[in-house]
Amino acid sequence: MNNIALIVFLKALIVVPITLLPILNPIAIAPIFLSMTGPLETTLASKLAKRIALNCFFLLMGAVFVGSYVLDFFGISLPIVRVAGGIVVAMAGWKLLNDQGQDKLRNSVAASHGGSWSSEELRRRSFYPFSFPLTVGPGTIAASITLGTQMPHKPVDWIITSIASALGVLLTSLVIYLCYRFARNMERFLGDVGATVLMRLSAFILLCIGIEIGWAGISALIEDLRFH
Repeated sequence: MNNIALIVFLKALIVVPITLLPILNPIAIAPIFLSMTGPLETTLASKLAKRIALNCFFLLMGAVFVGSYVLDFFGISLPIVRVAGGIVVAMAGWKLLNDQGQDKLRNSVAASHGGSWSSEELRRRSFYPFSFPLTVGPGTIAASITLGTQMPHKPVDWIITSIASALGVLLTSLVIYLCYRFARNMERFLGDVGATVLMRLSAFILLCIGIEIGWAGISALIEDLRFH
């Protein structure tokens, strides 16, 4: 019985990061994070990374454990969430991909603070746009809700899986923090040209992810129509 419980625990612990991290892709988003923060002070950048990771933790926890009930309450299906989420993510990727210079994007977000944000501004920006939709986008929320719907119904297994899933979300949030916290180091390692190339590549990947998420939702809706 203990071995079975351990297997259930480890499976849930591993499944959450493996499912969410490829969609989140914080390594690829890190250059975009840098371009949007501009010349932010190191101390503030560290605080911002912590707040983003904390926001993402609560967003993912809410999506995993409450998301399916919220969708049921409003009568919204997962395919609709995927279609809407895909449009939002694809538009963000397209905007970044077609930007003619990082300075334009930096100035739009960073010019107002000159490298120093107030506590209120830091708290506000840490959620939007950095936590949502840049990091935890609709696609990630849809995937998290899907994980939540796969929870076992047996009470003991549900408790074990819930604890393991919470730890999996914690590990995922830790990876987000590390990627954003040391994004500047990665930029120095890559250099200006390398960072620009990675930022453009990340924007293209973001566009592709958005199209993929939207297509998955459209395919599910078409399949549902064919079934009926």
